Amino acid sequence: MITFILKKLGKLAALLAAISILSFILISYSPVDPVRSYIGAEISRISPEQQKNIEQYWGLNQSKPQQFLQWAKALTQGNLGTSLIYREPVSEIIIDRFSASIALMGLAWLFSGVFGFLLGILAGMNEGSLLDRLIKSYCFILASTPSFWLGLLLLMFFASWLGWFPVGLASPAGSLTGEVSFADKINHLFLPVLTLSIVGVAGVALHTREKLIEVLNSEFIRFARAKGESGIKLFWRHGLRNISLPAISLHFASFGELFGGAVLTEQVFSYPGLGQAVVKAGLGGDVPLLLGITLFSVIFIFVGNFIADLLYVVIDPRMQIKPSHD
Repeated sequence: MITFILKKLGKLAALLAAISILSFILISYSPVDPVRSYIGAEISRISPEQQKNIEQYWGLNQSKPQQFLQWAKALTQGNLGTSLIYREPVSEIIIDRFSASIALMGLAWLFSGVFGFLLGILAGMNEGSLLDRLIKSYCFILASTPSFWLGLLLLMFFASWLGWFPVGLASPAGSLTGEVSFADKINHLFLPVLTLSIVGVAGVALHTREKLIEVLNSEFIRFARAKGESGIKLFWRHGLRNISLPAISLHFASFGELFGGAVLTEQVFSYPGLGQAVVKAGLGGDVPLLLGITLFSVIFIFVGNFIADLLYVVIDPRMQIKPSHD
């Protein structure tokens, strides 16, 4: 297990290095001028000498390799740099924005897993029936539905037409942090969480259905049926354990899709999380913030996949970790 963990950490280090280099190259050659973005509408009042001073202050007057090496050196010291847009340390922005995003992603991850698992059970227990076909069709439609498009539909229907929920943000506009009640937070979270939950249901439901059908057609289930067991009793005693842990593992491995969906969903609902910060950083050419969020997202997705790998080892004895003889 120690060797397994060390190998995973080594892969993470190599992945972070590769992602850092590739992301820096792509971001630094963006057509967006970070100086103009930093100055904003006052660019016409800034002299060329002042613009050069700003470039020198942010290190933008250096060559691209020098900028990357300077950023990498600061990173090894735990410094992600300062955001050009927010003019705050990148680490503080990530912590602040992730605290908002984790509530959105956590609730969506939980609900999509629970409802996806239940739908998969209903479809698998009724294989070939009208209910099974309806659930499969529903999941296939969801799997091909962009989260931002679904979010816009929910926003128009529930917020604009019916007026049941706010149009966006994480709290009422103009309210201070201490004045926001728990009910207000839930009210603003409802539509973004619903959007991510609906989209995330498909994978878990289809996987659970296939696994349950496989289990129900196995020899030990036939033996149990021969002993007189059937229906809910049969599923509870023999089916639930065999399908629950694989579904949980799959759900942990879906952190990447969850993070990507949250980026688009937060933008649709103007939710102040990491997703909205990514979009603003991209449009504003904020290289330090973009790189910081990119590395953080890689670690976030890696953690989900790592937990999934550990669960797979626990679930299937054939995947037990063996010493490498390479």
